[in-house]
Formats: sequence, C-alpha cells, structure tokens
Amino acid sequence: MANERNVMICVTRQKACERLIKLGKQIVKGYTGAKLYVVHVEKNGVNFLGNPDEGEALDYLFQVSKEAGAEMTVLRSDRVVDTLVDFARKNNVSIVIMGESPGSRGDGDRNIIQEMEKRLPDLELRVVPQS
Repeated sequence: MANERNVMICVTRQKACERLIKLGKQIVKGYTGAKLYVVHVEKNGVNFLGNPDEGEALDYLFQVSKEAGAEMTVLRSDRVVDTLVDFARKNNVSIVIMGESPGSRGDGDRNIIQEMEKRLPDLELRVVPQS
C-alpha cells in the first residue's frame, strides 16, 4: 500500500486529452498496485451526446482509457471542483493530471488548479501545458 499511487486524469471532450492519458499510463507503470482513473465532469443540462464531434471525442477517450488500463468515468455536476475533489478522496488518488485549456488566458484553469491545490494539499498536481 505504501507504494500505491492512484492517478486521476481530468479530461474534457477533446481528443487531445489522449496525451494526458498516455502520461498517466507512464506514471502508474512505476507503482505496484496503482490504479488509473480518467474523469470527465459534465455540467448538468449539457447534452454532449447531441453533438457528434463531442460524443465522438468522448467515445475515443473511453477507448484510449481502456487501452491504457484505466477506468473512465463521466460525472454530472454543476460543481466541478467539488466533484473532482470528492472523486479523488473516494479513490485514494495521490496524483492528478490536468491539461491547460487551448487558447484560454488560463484564468478558468488557474482557478480550478488553485482550488484543487488548496483542497487537496497532500496531492501531487501535474498541469500539462499545451504542446
């Protein structure tokens, strides 16, 4: 158990999140018994299945997650940070991987990142810049 390092990867509805899953797969290889979780939080009322591109992207990420040996979970909540924090705690996550949003000034990302750091101070948070 001391060597267990569960990893949570936070993804959006973009195929580019594949790079985050691949990074998580590399990280868990070094830890015995570590689990890899891929998590997407969708706000209540948003119908992503009605958008073919977004539905296809999530389906693609499910496949990439499966190939990486990860469990992918899609959660519904208007409180994204609360939901991510709860998931991390329930699954004994010690490393979280998040990507920077493309084309954003980083304000929204920064708020989520700062909130995660504040609420899970013992957690290792890795923010992957856009490539």
